[in-house]
Amino acid sequence: MAHPKRKHSKTRRDKRRTHYKATAPTLGTCSNCGSAVQFHRVCPECGYYRGKLAIEKKVTA
Repeated sequence: MAHPKRKHSKTRRDKRRTHYKATAPTLGTCSNCGSAVQFHRVCPECGYYRGKLAIEKKVTA
């Protein structure tokens, strides 16, 4: 295993880590109810995915 001969500075460490940033998830609109939903996910509002009912949602009245 390779071992460092000298300590890397905080600047060198942080320059390496500049690309480790989080990205916001891409959102689309549900074709059934129009709410914002992540791509390739079931709509949390109505339970539809690609125009078909995927999960049954409870109706609170």
